[in-house]
Amino acid sequence: MPGPGTAIGAEIAKFDRLAAEWWDPRGPMAPLHAMNPARMGWIIERLAQGRAGRLDGLRVLDVGCGAGLACEALARAGARVTGLDAAASALGAARAHAATAGLTIDYREGMPETLLAEGEGGFDAVISLEVVEHVADREGFCRHLARLVKPGGPVFLSTLNRTPRSFLMAKLGAEYLLRLLPVGTHDWRMFVRPAELGADLRAAGLRVVDIAGLSMGAGGRWRISRDVGVNYLVMAR
Repeated sequence: MPGPGTAIGAEIAKFDRLAAEWWDPRGPMAPLHAMNPARMGWIIERLAQGRAGRLDGLRVLDVGCGAGLACEALARAGARVTGLDAAASALGAARAHAATAGLTIDYREGMPETLLAEGEGGFDAVISLEVVEHVADREGFCRHLARLVKPGGPVFLSTLNRTPRSFLMAKLGAEYLLRLLPVGTHDWRMFVRPAELGADLRAAGLRVVDIAGLSMGAGGRWRISRDVGVNYLVMAR
């Protein structure tokens, strides 16, 4: 998770405590494991346009990478991946899992401000998945992402819409009724409506060029849809 300036310390600590169980597909991160093929398929398809379905040579930054679910999908598609997170234990799990899988991923501890202060930038693409609803300064966070991608490069985000349905499904249902997520994982008040995220991205000099819903169907399988009422993804340039 991002750090000082954009982040909430308690949010970093919350996800850091889950590090040991992050790669358990039946553990507290089970929903992320379940949705990862659909969300990463959507992102990789757009990054690979005109590249024969591969990302070979593309420098991609994953901000708030956790233990590396998205990073590993990008690396398997051929990208040169940097994973950034402020949760040290989660990064430890990420490095260990990548080593076991034989994947080369550059994991860094810190936040977007850290990379910018070190003069980093010029990434071909930047992604940040299920992160923006946990930051304190959403507009500032989007500005950092915009500065880290090369001019005209894509920024991908996924998050949760702030609707009555998302409160019932993603908060009450997922955390309290079905116990798909640890209680307290989300604060519904921090969920982000697409129009709000679009405004934050415009303030950062980016424009949303694609949006899609991420919906759970029968048997718990996730798919890309037109329904952005709960989970959704955006691509901005």
